[in-house]
Amino acid sequence: MIQDVAVSVGAFLAGVVVVVWSTERLLAGMVGLASLLRLAPFAIAGIFSGLEAENVAVGLVAAHGGVPDLALGTVFGGGAFIVCAALGLGAVLFPLRVRLPRGVLLSFAATPVLAGVALIGDTTSRVAGMALMVAFALGLGYVVVASRTHRFLDSGEVMEAAHRPRRWWMPLLLTLVGIGAITAGAELVTFGAQRMISRLSMPAALIGMIVAPAAIELEEVVRQAIPAREGRPDVSAGNLVGTVLYFVLFNLGLIALAAPVQVSPLTRTLDWPFLVASTWLATFFLWRGGVSRRQGGLLLALYAGYVAAHVMVGT
Repeated sequence: MIQDVAVSVGAFLAGVVVVVWSTERLLAGMVGLASLLRLAPFAIAGIFSGLEAENVAVGLVAAHGGVPDLALGTVFGGGAFIVCAALGLGAVLFPLRVRLPRGVLLSFAATPVLAGVALIGDTTSRVAGMALMVAFALGLGYVVVASRTHRFLDSGEVMEAAHRPRRWWMPLLLTLVGIGAITAGAELVTFGAQRMISRLSMPAALIGMIVAPAAIELEEVVRQAIPAREGRPDVSAGNLVGTVLYFVLFNLGLIALAAPVQVSPLTRTLDWPFLVASTWLATFFLWRGGVSRRQGGLLLALYAGYVAAHVMVGT
């Protein structure tokens, strides 16, 4: 029994490490490819700032592997972690002061509401998946256009990578290595999660909505806090908006199209409403000019309540 648990936890943690490491390789490769294609700096930042390839990989593998709570956890659990834990802790450490275009904020608030389209019926439908992918393209396109003047997705790190001279084959190699490693890591995460659910009798929803998203997206806390500390709150806000668009519209749309999964009643009654409410609260804070330490603490408290609700439901 102890050996089984050790194997399950070890596989899960190893998968998390692999996907986090490999996503950096993939991001570097894609930015390099963008520079080779002579994309403008704002376009590079707008497209890649919020992209979390490891989250996409885990969601797809879990959907194909028949673990719906883990698959949907990359959407709703991951979104809740970004909006509450990453933004909240980042603001507690370094308060966020930034004014975003009203249209971007309205798009940000509407994103989790649109996710409800995929929750109609017992399983996510391919029609809903297509609608979400179209909404994602429109939303990201608007963010890229808005960044022409506001530049809220610009990142010194991304700009530096975009202009760093490379041999033409290096970005392609990094992209291929990143995709391969992310796929392998996602398989480990799914395997470990399945074994923990069966061996430890842990609720699937708790693993899928809380444990896995928090483990995979822990780096988002750093991505939120460091730019604000260095006087670039626009980068922090851009990462937040872009990541939520990817998580909620792109990931869910891709899962619904590629491998429709069962939707549990708990997702409809707890996970989706919580993501909508917390995103609206974050939008309200940003509408007023940023997120203070006190407001960040409130977001963290809400996330703690969300975790407690899952623990209570699972016991």
